[in-house]
Amino acid sequence: MEAAYRKKADCMIVPMPREVDHHVAGNMSREIDLLAESWHVHRIVFDFAGTDFMDSSGIGILIGRKKTMDMHAGKVTAVNLGERVYKIFEKSGLFQIISLEEEEK
Repeated sequence: MEAAYRKKADCMIVPMPREVDHHVAGNMSREIDLLAESWHVHRIVFDFAGTDFMDSSGIGILIGRKKTMDMHAGKVTAVNLGERVYKIFEKSGLFQIISLEEEEK
């Protein structure tokens, strides 16, 4: 996986891969957790600009990071949702726990 995680102040920006499935989920979750802790971030922004597909493993990445951020009074948001990913957020109920922003800040 070619992740280019970035840090802006206390925010970590996570560019999501084209396909978010079980092949990338485990490593991605571990990488995000390790970096979020070492960078002392209080907000994680998942950027879906290049994402065409996401299965339940991708939903698990988001829910897991949301739980972690909740324990540290942090926040998880999503940006640049394409039509397919937007529908997945709607049908899975992710919008109830993860807010959508119009563009990356």
